[in-house]
Amino acid sequence: MALPAVFRYRVKYDLQAAVDWYEEQRAGLGEDFLASVRSTFRTIELHPELYAIVHGEVRRAVMSRFPFAVFYLVEPTRAVVLRVLHTARNPELWPKSPR
Repeated sequence: MALPAVFRYRVKYDLQAAVDWYEEQRAGLGEDFLASVRSTFRTIELHPELYAIVHGEVRRAVMSRFPFAVFYLVEPTRAVVLRVLHTARNPELWPKSPR
């Protein structure tokens, strides 16, 4: 069951901070990161229940090339992306299910 992804406002800031950091490391690496994130978003849209539930109803899709995870909820008509966080972040900062 494919679902469209929608994004909470915080995702934009998560992505911008990561892209900026990767671009400081090497020109073009930020774009590589964004391509990887987009691929993860597409997988979530196509297979929203593929990834494990980590807290309440929040699921975590761990990216393969970069040490980041996409946290999201599966709703009846959409997948709601909550955050995109580095995997070394304290789990206490992970999004909790709002339900």
